[in-house]
Amino acid sequence: MQLARVRGNVVASIKASGLAAHKLLLLEAVAAAHPLASDADTPASTSVYVAVDLVGAGVGEVVLVTLGSAARIASEGQSTPTDAAVIAIVDSVQFDGESTFVKQ
Repeated sequence: MQLARVRGNVVASIKASGLAAHKLLLLEAVAAAHPLASDADTPASTSVYVAVDLVGAGVGEVVLVTLGSAARIASEGQSTPTDAAVIAIVDSVQFDGESTFVKQ
């Protein structure tokens, strides 16, 4: 799992059936020591990737993402292949005994 910040949305009118009920988000990986620090002035950052939203996250929120086979979505008795899924919206992060992020 990793921390990421929601940078935007991806709209696809035609998706695999297992993805039909889910939003697609653009995420940027962030460090636990500085969850809000990123190169926000560079919209085409190489660390931006697409993930399936399982929790209703919004742009600007810090989220927890699962990657690889753990990101598969169970749908109608089968798994929909996905590489990344947002599984939680982060309320706070403590790193080395210091609070590095608190949701406003």
